[in-house]
Amino acid sequence: MKKPIVNLSDYNLNWEKEFEYEKKRIIDVLGDKVVGIEHIGSISIKGLEAKPIIDIILGIQDLGEVSNFVIPLSEIEFEYIHKPEFKDRMFFRKGLWGKGTCHLHICEINSSEWIEKLMFRDYLRLHPHVAKEYASLKKELASKYKFDRPTYTKKKEPFIKKIFEIAMKEMYAK
Repeated sequence: MKKPIVNLSDYNLNWEKEFEYEKKRIIDVLGDKVVGIEHIGSISIKGLEAKPIIDIILGIQDLGEVSNFVIPLSEIEFEYIHKPEFKDRMFFRKGLWGKGTCHLHICEINSSEWIEKLMFRDYLRLHPHVAKEYASLKKELASKYKFDRPTYTKKKEPFIKKIFEIAMKEMYAK
């Protein structure tokens, strides 16, 4: 099995169209089980360099229902990947191992997973200077850990956590 590498790309205007395309296909196969569906991750922040993988978060009522999604999602090329480290979400990938084109994260709507992912995205969208800070960190880490994607991801966590905490304080200060 080939190890996935970290390869950042310049922002691409087509990423939003690709998200809309995948969103429609997911809703078509899952129907009213979809309570919320959002574009997340660096790729959802206009102007930000990112790994060219469309990240989608899907909110449902009950995470226990996800086993019923495996076959319908496989019909649109999403493969379920068991990730024991993900406690509050299920993960599906589209594309070859190490060369995925789309990641689908399924969690319960309004769970901490849902809230944290959207709050981080929205904060970066509203604060371009913070998005630039994040972009610099990502470039530095991508250079240092190009052949070690798990470490690259792990090293971003303190920044993400810090921004989430700032966003929470600002939200509750209003």
